[in-house]
Amino acid sequence: MIIILRNVLAVIVGILVGSLVNMALINLSSSIIHPPLGVDVTTEEGLKAGIHLFEPKHFIMPFLAHALGTLVGALLTVLIAANNKIKLALTISMVFFIGGAMMVYMLPGPIWFAVVDLVFAYIPMGLLAAKIATKKEV
Repeated sequence: MIIILRNVLAVIVGILVGSLVNMALINLSSSIIHPPLGVDVTTEEGLKAGIHLFEPKHFIMPFLAHALGTLVGALLTVLIAANNKIKLALTISMVFFIGGAMMVYMLPGPIWFAVVDLVFAYIPMGLLAAKIATKKEV
């Protein structure tokens, strides 16, 4: 019973902290790489209206937010979990992947970004987290 509770806690902490990392980077992104003039990046409507003005550089921070949020969330999950560490890391990856897929659907951007984001920001980061954390145990 303790193992199950610890694993559930690990997943909850991973989702919460990974989401915080993701949102922190998204909130910082416009001060690091300024959006095109006149585009309101604070609302979904503003992003939809101005996404056609975005250059490839404007997609760097969203990708990093998704990848690092997933990596941190999965890493924390693996470090806290009692067992099934790789499965739980992939659980975190899938939660964030579903969020990413929903964002691609709600906020259509360039196809190249959707593919890069969905292929490289989620499952690979969960696997990397599992590899990093389980390597420390050896």
